[in-house]
Amino acid sequence: MIFRSALQASLACAIASMTSAVAQDVAFFEAKVLPVLKARCYECHSHEKKMKGGLTLDSKSGWEDGGENGPAIMVGKPEESLIIKMVRWTDKDHQMPPKEKLPATEIVLLEEWVKLGAPDPRVLVTRPTSTDWWSLKPLVTPKLPVVAGVEHPVDRFIRARLAERKVAPSPEADRRTLIRRVMFDLHGLPPTLAEVEAFAREGDYAALVDRLLASPRYGERWARHWLDTIHFAETHGCGHDLPRDHAWRYRDYVIKSLNSDKPWPRFVREQLAADRLFPDEPQLIPALGFLGAGVFDHSAYQTAPTNFDYLDRDDLVTQTMAAFTSTTANCARCHAHKFDPITQEDYYALQSVFAGIIEGDVAFDESVSVSQQRKRWQSLLAAADAQDKAVPLTPENAALVAAWEKQQGPAVKWTMLNYESFVSTEGAALSRSREVIISSGAKPDKDTYVITAAVPLNKVTALRIDTLADKSLPMSGPGRQDNGNLTLSEIEVQLFESGAAQPVKLKFSRATADFDQQGWTSSMAIDGKAETGWGIHPAVGQSHHAVFELAQPLTLKPGAKLTISLKQLSGRSHLIGRFKLSVTDEAAAHAAAMPVLAAEALAVPAEKRSEPQRLALAAHVLRIRANEEAQKLPAPSLVYAAGKKADVLLAVSKGTPTTMAKPKVVQLLKRGEFGKPMAEVPSGALSAVNAMPSRFTSAHAGDESERRAALADWIADAKNPLTWRSIVNRVWHYHFGRGICDTPSDFGRMGGLPSHPELLDWLACQLRDSGGSLKHLHRLIVTSAAYRQSSEQRDDAAKLDGDNRLLWRMNRLRLDADSYRDHVLAAADKLDLTLGGPSVRQFVTGPAVQLTPTLDYTAYDWAAVPKHRRSIYRFVWRGVPDPFMETLDFPDLGLLAPSRSFSASSLQSLALYNNAFVLHFSDELGKQITTPADAVRRILLREPTADEIRDFTAYAQQHSLAALCRVLINSSEFLFVN
Repeated sequence: MIFRSALQASLACAIASMTSAVAQDVAFFEAKVLPVLKARCYECHSHEKKMKGGLTLDSKSGWEDGGENGPAIMVGKPEESLIIKMVRWTDKDHQMPPKEKLPATEIVLLEEWVKLGAPDPRVLVTRPTSTDWWSLKPLVTPKLPVVAGVEHPVDRFIRARLAERKVAPSPEADRRTLIRRVMFDLHGLPPTLAEVEAFAREGDYAALVDRLLASPRYGERWARHWLDTIHFAETHGCGHDLPRDHAWRYRDYVIKSLNSDKPWPRFVREQLAADRLFPDEPQLIPALGFLGAGVFDHSAYQTAPTNFDYLDRDDLVTQTMAAFTSTTANCARCHAHKFDPITQEDYYALQSVFAGIIEGDVAFDESVSVSQQRKRWQSLLAAADAQDKAVPLTPENAALVAAWEKQQGPAVKWTMLNYESFVSTEGAALSRSREVIISSGAKPDKDTYVITAAVPLNKVTALRIDTLADKSLPMSGPGRQDNGNLTLSEIEVQLFESGAAQPVKLKFSRATADFDQQGWTSSMAIDGKAETGWGIHPAVGQSHHAVFELAQPLTLKPGAKLTISLKQLSGRSHLIGRFKLSVTDEAAAHAAAMPVLAAEALAVPAEKRSEPQRLALAAHVLRIRANEEAQKLPAPSLVYAAGKKADVLLAVSKGTPTTMAKPKVVQLLKRGEFGKPMAEVPSGALSAVNAMPSRFTSAHAGDESERRAALADWIADAKNPLTWRSIVNRVWHYHFGRGICDTPSDFGRMGGLPSHPELLDWLACQLRDSGGSLKHLHRLIVTSAAYRQSSEQRDDAAKLDGDNRLLWRMNRLRLDADSYRDHVLAAADKLDLTLGGPSVRQFVTGPAVQLTPTLDYTAYDWAAVPKHRRSIYRFVWRGVPDPFMETLDFPDLGLLAPSRSFSASSLQSLALYNNAFVLHFSDELGKQITTPADAVRRILLREPTADEIRDFTAYAQQHSLAALCRVLINSSEFLFVN
């Protein structure tokens, strides 16, 4: 017994001694080694900064696992430890830190640490796998709390929480405060003095709310909130900040959708996949402006396509998931999300959803009937181009061919031009062999041939160019490119008449060719776009011709000359090798270029034509008919959006037609590095939402639009708890100045916790089960006593809930930049309430710097128009913001802006008092009023007190009524909503 006790005592002493030694080693690490690692290593080897070579030194597991070169430390063996070799600089190829060797004292500390066994208590915070988190739980309608004397469901939740903390709610605000509050909230505009007085006398609050929600002003106000949330602006951002002239149609779509109370699930689906889910409603294409709302890195698009693809999709994934589901999926780009159950596979599955679209101007028809007609003719044109005999040779279309043939008459006669000069602007050698002009010698990247010729006709209706095959050319031509191809980017013709001071540029109405390369048609040689053009690949080794019909027949005077410029600007020496030019004076409609086989068909009786001849002729005729009918239709509208086809904006107001033939492959990137692709990832969403499949297997195998439709359905599904909580919280945030969860775009573990989780769930279920009506949600919120209560501070309540999270009073909010601007315009009677249309550019544009125009906001003349549009219609330039609006905390829309910041600075005060906008409209107000009392009524929407009349009269007499107006629109009463 004595022996056992002695042994236990001995063991206890040994354990205590070991524990003490371990504690000392850890203390040594934390006091001496950790500061060195943080100061010298974390910049390049930590999860928060970079993970160069795959090595992290911010946890024990980081150096144990090591990076690309294996473990960084061999415990107890400094001579064999990679980290020690690196810091000693013994090998010139392996020196860390790379810029400056560590001091000898710090190297010794690291060596001693490794000898001690590298004690390191740090544990890497790993990604939680549990989905047991409030935002991910299934959405079930909570029971309404029972609160004596309280009927409104919102108030029952609010009052129950207040009662728990023994805090009394505040009384209802006075009626003047109430109408001003709800009008700024729902409209972003003030009431008139007459409206205030009428409501103060006998106004029906519920009727007022209904009237405000039925007004188009509601959609304008709440559209601004959504545009902030998705960082919508009307320029690219980044280094080449080009304007997007047609982006405004998406803004108008949002306004119209909100005004019509479009169900939230429908709103979601339209913005992600209107083209797929609602193909018979072409007027919805502007909804896809959501996909083009963010920044576009013009430089990366042209110089680093892989980087661009992944980062551009990253922006769209971030925007989509933050806006619709309040999640930070983008945090899983380099590794699994540190705090939320979102895997890297989830993140790249979301990227895969958007792998088949490109941003740019997208064409659409606003009329359903026009769209149907255009689709019909486009379908017929596609069948003709595909030589699909099932369509061209139908009895209906055979009748069209017979009618055309009867009307066509004999073959058109072409007359050669009399060349007088022909030159290459880029140094190619042009020579002539009879009627043929030959290009040889130097083969520049791009070129323009300029031919001047006399015309042996009195009238010209069309011009023809024959590009001629020849064995001397690559692949027998007719082009000089190595593959025999050519590109005629633009053909321009000028008329020089004897004695005329200036030449006349001729216009073409139509272009046709015997063969068009896919995506490079003859009509593109007259579209005014240098980046498009006519090509003939893969039909090389054959002669081809194109005919350009004049918009009006040209009558020639004696001595007149034509100068023809053949611009070949696509690059890589896509140049014409041999060609000849001719004209005709016969009816232009009969001069269209015709494929060889179709021409052969016309040369034989109809009954003797072979099937290939009949098919070629039918396809040719139907192509002509389809193009003619399509040209009769109104020109399509444009919206800056994203899709399989778009005109990518690479210069001011100039789009480059681009087609995504198929979605790009998305691979999981090791540590998010572009140069380290791993397995391909199919499209999908978040696996943490257990109620629905997280991978879109079927959609991924189909058309790219099916992927977007699948994501839209996943988000809008009634079983998705994130979606419904997200939008309810977002709406609450804008009504109260703070959401029930105060991080409206982050419901994860790094976001806020809801102050009233049961209320959030109850409202989310109400929205979901009411069909997704936002107006129903607004009514529930703004008719509650919680919303209508006074904003006055109460010391007793503030002691218990200083942050007002329990909502014992209403929050007092300052007008945002848009509402302040509109309030000033309304007070001055200078507000134009026209609905929709192109954005107003309230700046003067100057010369561009790296494609970005210079803007001068101070040079804008506020007196140039009698009234001004609401702020929602202001052209928002992403990279060159309006300094006045920026000072008032209008957000930087290079980033998502789920909430606006609040600042109070001397710069802001100076701007509010001295900006040209404020000065101009203060003067306008001063001209319209006759007394200080009028100024108070017009600006503060109430009667002045006796003291105010006395003081304001003295001030106006000394400084002017305009100066008094400037003081009033700087007052807290004007700037804040109680």
